[in-house]
Amino acid sequence: MTIANDLLPELSLSADNPNGAWTIGNARLINLSGKLLGAHIAHAGLIAFWAGSVTVGEALRYNPEVPLGMQRMTLLPHLFMLGWDDSYACFVIGMLHLIGSAVLGAGGLFHVIKGPAVLKDGGGIARWFHYEWNDGKQLTMILGHHLLMLGLAALAFVLKAMFGGGIYDAQLDAFREVNPTLNPLIIFGYLFGQVHGQWNPLGIAAVDNLEDIVGGHLWLAVMLIGGGIWHLLSEPFDWVKARVPFEAEAILSYSLAGLALMAFISAVFVGSNELVFPAEFFGSDRDKLAVIQFFLGVVVLGGHIWHATRSRIKLGLWRFQ
Repeated sequence: MTIANDLLPELSLSADNPNGAWTIGNARLINLSGKLLGAHIAHAGLIAFWAGSVTVGEALRYNPEVPLGMQRMTLLPHLFMLGWDDSYACFVIGMLHLIGSAVLGAGGLFHVIKGPAVLKDGGGIARWFHYEWNDGKQLTMILGHHLLMLGLAALAFVLKAMFGGGIYDAQLDAFREVNPTLNPLIIFGYLFGQVHGQWNPLGIAAVDNLEDIVGGHLWLAVMLIGGGIWHLLSEPFDWVKARVPFEAEAILSYSLAGLALMAFISAVFVGSNELVFPAEFFGSDRDKLAVIQFFLGVVVLGGHIWHATRSRIKLGLWRFQ
């Protein structure tokens, strides 16, 4: 691939680059593991604040005399499906998220203002999480922690569905505890469009029973927790190191690609699956929600392409001529 040399300054991510100042963002923290951790925690706090504030707002305006699906809610339908089907419970959950966001925000400020700029210069456990972008072993250890957290979240959903009062079944219009499907041929068949022996182009979005949904989450929890432990105890194979770039923007691009994939899958679920998004909670017209999910997926995919391109240029995989 040929790229004009006069474009090279625009691709710089240094804080003293006036041509790309508006694109710098957290890139100025790439080599400051402590401050980048602070920004990461602060972002998590913003997410928790959004979830908490929206949940509290929806709980306060919820009208039990009007079907939930007609009230144009965003988060309450998900909580109702999990069995927290009264506004007070939802209000408490929202407040817990707001409290959590305050804790995360304080943690982010601590690492940005008070904590060591580079984690290896700190004391205690902080040094354990210092990393260099070309250190595959340390990066995979951090990845392992993320996978463990995701696996535990998936497992919590499974336990709620099995033993914690169950979840909402739109086909029965009732809550029930679920005995999950364990057969891997059924669960993983969805990935190839096989839905109980029949082809369905919707793939996993064609799931039509809670047993398979909960079973899929159980398999997902096992794989995530197992993968987390694997990455905590191992380091990338030599063939992985030879083929997968270990560089800041490359790693960001991998994350964005996964996020875009989840957005596209979510768009198909929202638009087509009334077991996961029942009309009585989410309304019968969900096309706008599906379009929003798809649009977000396109934006994130654009970010993936942007950062992947920059990474390949910086690593010399695309040469300037």
